[in-house]
Amino acid sequence: MDELQDSPPRRSREQLEEWVQEFKDQGHIVAGTLRVAQQEDADRQDTGLVIMSLRNAKASIYMQPRGYDDPVWEATLTGRPEDLTLSIHDIASLAAELVVAGNLCSFLQWKSLEWDRQSGSHG
Repeated sequence: MDELQDSPPRRSREQLEEWVQEFKDQGHIVAGTLRVAQQEDADRQDTGLVIMSLRNAKASIYMQPRGYDDPVWEATLTGRPEDLTLSIHDIASLAAELVVAGNLCSFLQWKSLEWDRQSGSHG
């Protein structure tokens, strides 16, 4: 059971791909690339991992539930090995990408809560 404490809720890659597509279908514009990578928890069960590769910075944002049986999502911005110098336009473009990432992470959290209520899997 200790292994499960480090495991995110079991929302499959397929399910997350559907949610990401639903987000895009709502008209959200993603400047970079958005994908759901295969990820397994400690029990080798599919959990999926949402990755947004930014267009205006050489970085990615990884989105996943905070922990096992936790519907709250978090986003991790990958580290950069050097400083990033941007023009005013590039800063605004990067800021817009970060807003979309925040909106997507909120959407995924909302979908997770909705899924938990419908499935009865979360107390």
